[in-house]
Amino acid sequence: MNSIRINYAPSLITKRQLSMNLSRLTPSMQRMRAAASRKYATDYASLNLPVDRGSLGRVQKLVKEKRKLNPTLIVVAGIGGSNLGTIAVQEAVLGASYNLNGRPRILYADTVDTHSIGFIRKEIEKELRKEKRVILVGVSKSGGTTETIANFSILAETIKRHRKDYRRLIIVTTDKGSRYWSFARQEGYAVLEIPKNVGGRYSVFSPVGLFPLGMLGIDLSSLLKGAAQMRKLCLGSLRNPAAVGAATIYANWKKGKTIHDTFLFAKDLESLGKWYRQLMGESIGKEKDLKGKKVFRGITPTVSIGSTDLHSMAQLYLGGPYDKYHSIITVEETGPLQRVPRGKGYGALVNHVEGKTLAAIMDAIVSGVKAAFIKGRRPFNAIHLPDRSAESIGQLLQLKMMEMMHLGHLLNVNPFDQPNVEDYKIETKRFLEHP
Repeated sequence: MNSIRINYAPSLITKRQLSMNLSRLTPSMQRMRAAASRKYATDYASLNLPVDRGSLGRVQKLVKEKRKLNPTLIVVAGIGGSNLGTIAVQEAVLGASYNLNGRPRILYADTVDTHSIGFIRKEIEKELRKEKRVILVGVSKSGGTTETIANFSILAETIKRHRKDYRRLIIVTTDKGSRYWSFARQEGYAVLEIPKNVGGRYSVFSPVGLFPLGMLGIDLSSLLKGAAQMRKLCLGSLRNPAAVGAATIYANWKKGKTIHDTFLFAKDLESLGKWYRQLMGESIGKEKDLKGKKVFRGITPTVSIGSTDLHSMAQLYLGGPYDKYHSIITVEETGPLQRVPRGKGYGALVNHVEGKTLAAIMDAIVSGVKAAFIKGRRPFNAIHLPDRSAESIGQLLQLKMMEMMHLGHLLNVNPFDQPNVEDYKIETKRFLEHP
């Protein structure tokens, strides 16, 4: 297995600072190690998803059953943790342009925007009128997410109007015993269980992500193999990638770096950045610390795409305030390489470009960015993926989730809850009841 490579040296923290922060993580490491043998009994439950062979087997069995229907379209009705991880893996492994040629296509109903859901509904109807099959997957941990249930109801009823065998085409993923669970059972839909204590933003290796990814043909065993390998590494010695990553982010936060930018030099990884944005935003953006004291603590996560955003944000990153810490993520290009033609006069426009592959040009750009950051004393870490395989992406996602758990400990906040998200949900339901 090819492992991802990580360089934390440019994070601009001293060895003494790193050692001090790592020593502070001893209790966090102890909790993780203890949780690894307790299945889903603790808040750290998601650590055990990569090694849960029973859950994987149940998902694979249902995937095999539903793929026999030869669906031409998969629709996932979910929001936040219910679909961001799925999108991240799908686009990283299959490409952001997968729907142009891939089969089955996949669409995500993650907003109650009328035009967006109207488009998805029309796409479902188009396939059904051609006597094709569409799989609808409704994902809600609580079973009571307003946006998800609204979209699911519209899309499920659309399928029911066109297909007598609609029950075979609808799957619900939720907590066992939730109202959504009971509803799905009553309607005769297949139901997948989200294991107890696995929060939405940590659920990508649960049936939440595994079922739709399996329907797309992604190798689930490889995805979990990568995650399991990273899990094992990060449960080993205290000086592991997740702990060191959290320690460097925390040290830079202490220095006023309150913005964390995930700078991805691969367009197909953009949704991975958005997944991490939710992971950081919900995990450590907290009104209160672990003792209930109001602290209004957090780090603002942003996402940049290289080299696109070098022409929109580089001026700010290199000339603006010293309030950012970057994570530069690159990936080895292994496919057919695109090359600038020779002898066509392009060298007169840009020196030394003729005959170069785009991969070589991107490498030069990344090296240039790193050199400029170092020269300007702009802290960053660098992560390099050996490829875009499910195994490599599994490693990265597991690393980042464990890193976030450690960061919550260092910031003295709960990285598993999201109490303030309920504020808007309560108000939304109030306005629905009394418009």
